Amino acid sequence: MNPVIRLMGALLALLMFAMPALASRDRLSLDQGWLFHLGEVSAPPVKGHGMSYFNGKANGAGGAAAADYDDSGWRRLDLPHDWAVEGPFDPKENASQGYRPRGIGWYRRYLQLPESDRGRHLELQFDAIATHSTVWVNGVVVNRNWSGYNGRSIDITPYVRYGADVNTIAVRVDAEAMEGWWYEGAGIYRHTWLVKRDAVHIATDGLHANPVKSQGRWTIPVEVTLESSAKVAREAVVDVTLLDPAGAQVAKGSARARVGALDAAVARTTLEVRDPKLWSLQQPQLYRVRAVLRDGSKELDRTEVQTGFRTLRFDADKGFFLNGESLKLYGVCIHQDHAGVGVAIPESIWEYRLRRLKEMGVNAIRFAHNAPAAEVLDMADRMGLLVMDENRNFNPSPDYLQQLTWLVRRDRNHPSVILWSLFNEEPLQSTEAGYEMARRMVAAIRKLDATRPVTGAMHGGLFNSVNAGDVLDVVGVNYQIWAYDEYHRKHPKRPMTSSEDTSAYMTRGEFVSDRPAQVLAGYDEEPSSWGNTHRDAWRAIATRPFIAGSFIWTGIDYRGEPTPFEWPSASSFFGAMDLAAFPKTAFWIHQAQWVKLKDRLVVKLVPHWNWPGREGQPIHVMVASNAPRVRLLLNGAVIGEQDVDPFEMAHFKVPYAPGRIEAVALAGGKELGRDTVETSGAPARLVLTPDRNAIAGDGLDAVPITVSVVDAQGREVPTANLHVKFEIEGEGALIGVGNGDPNSHEPDKASERSLFNGLAQVIVQGRRNGQGELKLRASAAGVQGAQSVIALQAVNAPTSVPTAEPTTPLLSWRVSPAFATRPDPNIVLAESDMNSWGWDEPPMRRGPEAEPFRLYRSGMPVRADRNDGRARLVFGSIAGQAEVWVDGVKLGEKTGYGAAPFEVLLPKGAARREVTVLIQAPPGQPGGILGRVVLEAGAR
Repeated sequence: MNPVIRLMGALLALLMFAMPALASRDRLSLDQGWLFHLGEVSAPPVKGHGMSYFNGKANGAGGAAAADYDDSGWRRLDLPHDWAVEGPFDPKENASQGYRPRGIGWYRRYLQLPESDRGRHLELQFDAIATHSTVWVNGVVVNRNWSGYNGRSIDITPYVRYGADVNTIAVRVDAEAMEGWWYEGAGIYRHTWLVKRDAVHIATDGLHANPVKSQGRWTIPVEVTLESSAKVAREAVVDVTLLDPAGAQVAKGSARARVGALDAAVARTTLEVRDPKLWSLQQPQLYRVRAVLRDGSKELDRTEVQTGFRTLRFDADKGFFLNGESLKLYGVCIHQDHAGVGVAIPESIWEYRLRRLKEMGVNAIRFAHNAPAAEVLDMADRMGLLVMDENRNFNPSPDYLQQLTWLVRRDRNHPSVILWSLFNEEPLQSTEAGYEMARRMVAAIRKLDATRPVTGAMHGGLFNSVNAGDVLDVVGVNYQIWAYDEYHRKHPKRPMTSSEDTSAYMTRGEFVSDRPAQVLAGYDEEPSSWGNTHRDAWRAIATRPFIAGSFIWTGIDYRGEPTPFEWPSASSFFGAMDLAAFPKTAFWIHQAQWVKLKDRLVVKLVPHWNWPGREGQPIHVMVASNAPRVRLLLNGAVIGEQDVDPFEMAHFKVPYAPGRIEAVALAGGKELGRDTVETSGAPARLVLTPDRNAIAGDGLDAVPITVSVVDAQGREVPTANLHVKFEIEGEGALIGVGNGDPNSHEPDKASERSLFNGLAQVIVQGRRNGQGELKLRASAAGVQGAQSVIALQAVNAPTSVPTAEPTTPLLSWRVSPAFATRPDPNIVLAESDMNSWGWDEPPMRRGPEAEPFRLYRSGMPVRADRNDGRARLVFGSIAGQAEVWVDGVKLGEKTGYGAAPFEVLLPKGAARREVTVLIQAPPGQPGGILGRVVLEAGAR
């Protein structure tokens, strides 16, 4: 490396480490700069006393968990990351997981911490890792987790190093472990953070500020949980302010607290609010509660949460009420994977999914069967969507109860969350054991949040003498339409909701079932053996006021569980939309059922009108509409006119003739609107339609682009299955492709994809600090290509932790007793001898003492990128004369007594070396290794 460049880098690093903390709390992204290895990395077998002794120590991690492991050949990537979606389809893999290999994976990351962080509380946060995981910091195991859906906040303050030293984070991910019977992905698929706070600080998820209404008055009881990693007890004041939707302060309060060293305390105050703006589906007014922790005039920490004023009530006879008004729940269940990206879904794609659901008429979402990402609940708050927030594991044992209480602590301020759900379809639900388990879990929730009811999704056991439903505030029923009336009659005071219903099959764009080909028609005539059609299920719920609402299975298709088929089907058929969120017929049926005519006209005609070879044969035509009546025309001639059944819709049998078919929505004989479908010609031109024309250049924002094809007259060709290739130009990347075909085995991570029944989707993401334009080009044989231009807007990317380059620090040293005369540097220390030589790490200062000689010895792994004969073993400072020996060979000698830097060139050799330093201390002065010791790459 050029010496000038090296000097400038050193000065920059010095300035960085010398800078004081700029804020009371820093939440820094750790998403960038990870190293990844797919597959297990076996640690060396533990044999012999020496290895056994080290293996039992706090920092005795071996293999890829070790701080000094050689990861020079690993792949570099940014998070979020799902390695399963990158893999091939394999019929030998699990159908429920979408026939994708999962297995074991490892991640590693390097970072440095400035000296100004010393004394602060440092927390490593993982929002979720699929599935089980273990985390090490500098070779010390700091966390084990048993769910792929809960986040964890890890206090890493005791384990880190500051200044020039590089810290290592290692994560082993076990994705062979499964929690669900659906595609769960694999890897660190949500965000990671490093949070820096004062030693006395507000705990993560420690601000609870959920508005309540009592006797006509609104208050916000505020609880602020404080924690301390300080060495002494400290006094502090918490100031709390309430900001209205416009950002104006409307209430404030304060509370004092004393926090013991390594202890916690809760500060409480109550805010009174007059005439707040209510959070509703139509006007989701959001307030913010801000808590600032102070020690005198000094701000120690601050945080804030999003909340809203609304009342909710489940009535045993009349269903659900929001703000005192009856509201039927138009709900869907959804999993969390999407075409092209698996479970590593950018927030903007989540927003796209939720927006599509709202367009369908959805007002409630059950995130099945696990906690969603925190930012998705923020979206639900902003968009006016109600949420059933569901726990994954039905178990009150400590490990699993911690997952439940984490969920409640994190989500209890969200106005969108109206129900806590304990479980889904648990075999123990109908037993005394299930009753006792549920009772304990409900009690744990109520200690943290007494404002929301608790439910569970039961598919049996409702009428057993003792069952889990007996402790639920709202009983959730999966599919058991036959039980609705009987259960209500036997339990007239217990509210009920459908927690899961329908389970009907459709393939998008298909209107003739072909079971040998594993294709199912989109007329809502293919219910599962346990479920009902969309129309029948909604009729049963809509006509019973005591059923709070519906949660159809599912709003969007998902990988895995390819019921009713297996290979080659690899994703579900249940969705009202396919895996890319393209609508199926069920989308339009529910839109017609759930969207009020006064708000928006719905009129949708299915199927397409390309039926060559079926001239004169009857075609089943369905019109989904919220209008009272529809008229059907073919090539200008009236085919028929019908009243629209609000559940069944309108149906016609139409002899096929190419041309133009139209559905006209009518009210009182007056036309309200119409939908038209035309027979298309051959594919002529590709079309790219981005969901948005501009995205942020922050490395996070992404946009889905719909790929379609039209004929020479510009009419969409709904039966086209062209193979399309893509090219991208500009500061961005193509991060995934899909087409919603449940039988497709084309890769998600590719620059090409076939259309499926006329459609495909490309997801494009801007690069961090990107600006200018992104150009996506599409081409296919025999048709005109297309180009879409996306403006890439320059924005400030989230503040992140710089990625440090890996070093090989020599931290663990054995130090001999003092010798009066020069000892043999290669003296052998018995493997079983753990005591005659001491243990230390730099700085290691000894003396002054009468016997001037000492030996310092350390094992040194040598990374492959340091084992080229040019690497340098660098000693920051050695006091005394010194000889440096590696594997019995003397590499260099320091002749002066004064403390000074020293380095030797390391020749090529084994992947692990033994370093011995013989030091003769200055007469009457201390000697030793005073500075850090590190193996650095040589100049190239």
